[in-house]
Amino acid sequence: MRKIKIRTRGFEREAELNDSAMANSFYQALPVKGKANRWGDEIYFRVPVKHAPGEAKGVVDEGDVAFWPPGNAFCIFFGPTPVSTEREIRPASEVIILGKIKDDLEVFKWVKDGQEIIIERGD
Repeated sequence: MRKIKIRTRGFEREAELNDSAMANSFYQALPVKGKANRWGDEIYFRVPVKHAPGEAKGVVDEGDVAFWPPGNAFCIFFGPTPVSTEREIRPASEVIILGKIKDDLEVFKWVKDGQEIIIERGD
């Protein structure tokens, strides 16, 4: 299982990537940096990653990290978005799940728009 580190001011979290073609394309592009955009309890930012095939989903789980093809963006889901329902976390449009963050997600609530996020290969 491949791991990535998500770092920003004050904390670091680890995620495990799945074995999809899109997760592989993302892993090959690391390291990447971006400026956080908040949309409810989602953080996303553009990444220089080539889109690869993968199953697109309109509902995600807390802790999922994903690729959003329309925005060529990496997404971190840590709670409801503005279009979520009471029982489902929903992205703006379908995303390709790359993997999952296993640690505490609460720290992502403190990330502000424009804050730098760095994603690197894990150990």
